Amino acid sequence: MKLFKKTYWLIYPILFVVFMLIFDQLYKTDSFAMKAIICAFLAFFLSPRKKIVETQTGKIKQITWLFLKKPVILE
Repeated sequence: MKLFKKTYWLIYPILFVVFMLIFDQLYKTDSFAMKAIICAFLAFFLSPRKKIVETQTGKIKQITWLFLKKPVILE
């Protein structure tokens, strides 16, 4: 989890590149803008989110992700 806490922000660009490579192999289209929009939307939907949550002890930052059961708390 320590590595995830430090590098969670890299997941979005990695997902974008992976989706671009997959989309390029599956669909033969010449419109780069259309590919980029679709891949950016998919990468944004699947990337982790950082939220600030108000608790009794104060505000804390946490990362929620579709593939994690519990949120990860940042310090």
